[in-house]
Amino acid sequence: MVRLPLTVAEVERGARLGALLRRARGARSMLDIALDAGVSPETLRKIELGRVATPAFPTIAAIAEVVGLSLDAVWAEISEPERETVEPAGARAPRERLAS
Repeated sequence: MVRLPLTVAEVERGARLGALLRRARGARSMLDIALDAGVSPETLRKIELGRVATPAFPTIAAIAEVVGLSLDAVWAEISEPERETVEPAGARAPRERLAS
């Protein structure tokens, strides 16, 4: 299965999510948060750095709970401001099933 490239909006949303989680973590170690949330420290690091721009919902829910964020607060942070980005025509191809 081929992964489609992320849009500019998805990359920006991932960066906002990572910054929010870093701020909420505060002085607590990444290792402590990751272990308490049941995710690997590497996964948390990648999310905080914005390298995983679209993490799974259960992962975010677990981390948010550990750092004391409501999912409403997370959504408010990552959904605003939704900047309108115009992609050139044909920049993102429709999702098609690739033949093996």
